[in-house]
Amino acid sequence: MKEKIAVIGSNSFSGATFIRHCLKQELEVIGFSRSAEIANCFLPYKWLHADAQRDFHFVQADLNHDLDGLMKELECFQPAYLVNFAAQGMVAQSWLFPEHWYQTNVLANVRFHDRLRKCGWLCKYVHVSTPEVYGNTSGLIDEHAPFNPSTPYAASRAACDLHLRTFFTRYNFPVSWTRAANVYGPGQQLYRIIPRTILAIKSGQKLKLQGGGHSIRSFIHIGDVADATLRIARIAPPGETYHLSTSRNISIREVVELICNMMHADFDTVVEVTEDRPGKDAAYLLNSAKARSTLDWSDTVTLEAGIVETIRWVEEQYSEISLQPIDYVHKP
Repeated sequence: MKEKIAVIGSNSFSGATFIRHCLKQELEVIGFSRSAEIANCFLPYKWLHADAQRDFHFVQADLNHDLDGLMKELECFQPAYLVNFAAQGMVAQSWLFPEHWYQTNVLANVRFHDRLRKCGWLCKYVHVSTPEVYGNTSGLIDEHAPFNPSTPYAASRAACDLHLRTFFTRYNFPVSWTRAANVYGPGQQLYRIIPRTILAIKSGQKLKLQGGGHSIRSFIHIGDVADATLRIARIAPPGETYHLSTSRNISIREVVELICNMMHADFDTVVEVTEDRPGKDAAYLLNSAKARSTLDWSDTVTLEAGIVETIRWVEEQYSEISLQPIDYVHKP
């Protein structure tokens, strides 16, 4: 029998790409999202051949409102592994409706985990967290760095991580955490910096670069993150956290300049500098040595190669991509 894995947040960029990776590894997958399946250009598992897609089953269910139905589906499927990508994820908008972020990222997840901890079929639960729980970093940090969130989004994610620590200690709940650097690649939401820059160049519209793009980040290809996430589900000991990052740290401005050079566009023509968003951290610098040494994992896609791949995705699926909204649309 094939290994079974469940994915919460299957419509997300990371979730949909992870599903594609699992299907290519011949796992049987069930995916949950609060919305119906979105456009195919944003669902990398839809790019596989039909035979591979037969091992995927989609269920529309919202952690906030459909927990009973979601748990019923999980009881029928009984996956050995469950990976949770679901979260209210935008940082700037979390200042506008903070209660929505705490409702989904904390309360709904706590209710879900309290049901899940009683499921004897579950071998590993992987909770996809964020380096934003650390706040601004100075130098490389490892997984033991203290939490210092600077936005409602980051605080809500830190709160859920702390809740899960109590469940691990009290109930031996088999949880592991991931915190990845800035992910990117084909299928990413259009409001993220790499696809947004590509589309601005193609359409001739201005790219608004917050604060001039001086924040430092590591950009890691989503395929490398998907590979690490499955390894964590399969072999990582419960209670452990893993940073997933490259060793290359680069400013957002430099990434935009790189894309402009690749697409033969003038940076000053493309970019309009705007004020920075509140609470934006200057740097996230993650030490990923633990994942490399204990999971036999490494990142394999260079930033240049990943950007070329993302440009190709935009070019090849532009007829569908051009019909999609480019700005984030908040759903409570």
